[in-house]
Amino acid sequence: MSSGSCPGAGPAGSSPVPLLGVEEEFFLVDPASRAVASLGSRVVARAREVVGDLVSGEFDECQVEVKTPPSREGADLYDELVAVRGAAAAAARAEGLGICASGTPVIGREGPALVGDHPRYLAGLDQFGALLDGFTICAAHIHVHVPDREVAVLVGNHLRPWLPLLVAMSANSPFLDGRDMGYASWRTVIRGRFPALGAPPYVGSLDHYERLTAALQESEAMLEAGIPFWDVRPNPRLPTLEIRVMDVQAQVADTVGLAVLIRALVVTASALVRRGHNGPETCGELVRAAYWRAARDGWSGKGVDALTGRILPCSVQAARLVEHVRPALEEHGDLDRAVGFLRRLAERGCGAQRQLASWRRRAHLADVVDDLERLTSGRRGEPSGGRPSGGFTVRPA
Repeated sequence: MSSGSCPGAGPAGSSPVPLLGVEEEFFLVDPASRAVASLGSRVVARAREVVGDLVSGEFDECQVEVKTPPSREGADLYDELVAVRGAAAAAARAEGLGICASGTPVIGREGPALVGDHPRYLAGLDQFGALLDGFTICAAHIHVHVPDREVAVLVGNHLRPWLPLLVAMSANSPFLDGRDMGYASWRTVIRGRFPALGAPPYVGSLDHYERLTAALQESEAMLEAGIPFWDVRPNPRLPTLEIRVMDVQAQVADTVGLAVLIRALVVTASALVRRGHNGPETCGELVRAAYWRAARDGWSGKGVDALTGRILPCSVQAARLVEHVRPALEEHGDLDRAVGFLRRLAERGCGAQRQLASWRRRAHLADVVDDLERLTSGRRGEPSGGRPSGGFTVRPA
């Protein structure tokens, strides 16, 4: 999102609709071997001739990142993602490659890993050493306009219990280097090995948050206090709250469905903060257990409700989430799009389930990569994000 972004007002008498932006990371894949290919700098240079800095490099040279300008409407965000993915895919094709949306590489790489030429990446290698071996993962990051940093850090308290459900909804990394890992989101497991990464801690104020990040930086468990890698953080440069817990999604409609759900959750939490509610002090170990269960099972089964500790089907947790944020979804015209995403989950499963089904049906991981590449680059039809029939229901308002 542009640093000059500000919330746009909705119709007269309504609340402003917070601007929304998305960052998505993709692997570059060789169409012959389906392994990831370390040509990110060349692909980025080509794409920037068309869309400027909306396509950039990432930690590993086998990745590229796309970004959207700020949007108010889900339909506009959808169109922006289609356009910028298209630019990245076209630049990759010009280099003889495809782009692939998976949280981890399905079929490894040919040749050594090449870290992108960025001072922060090099500093991370120096500080964390072998922890960064194999740290080749792709995420979706959602930005919601929250200009008040005090409100933003307290909104994180409200989001903590819902983060494991977002892991389950977005799980899209069951394979790593040709191996079925037995987890729906192996990307989440990889991230969990770092000392200050995952769900943010409960904080009582912005001052508490800043003192904590400063102490973690001093301990060297965190690279920079201003840029923590927690799954919810105020962006260090932009007036946004950034939610970073999700695996990248193969289909644009699913990214947009997640984005509008997250915006509604942030809007709902912001209103509670402004009324003096700083959020539930959810047990950190319970949140960690819920993350692990969501990473293992994805959408397919039950998960830990971090608010209560109960084991509940993901569909039940999702229905509770929709009811919790329904007023915000309805106010911003996002209810149909959010429910459409959840119905698709109910009908076909999360990305990990679809990858595994493709593999079991055809017995070749190359076919999994081909399916992902077609979906990522938009060369296979996908829903517009409206109301598919059946599968998921919410109680009427």
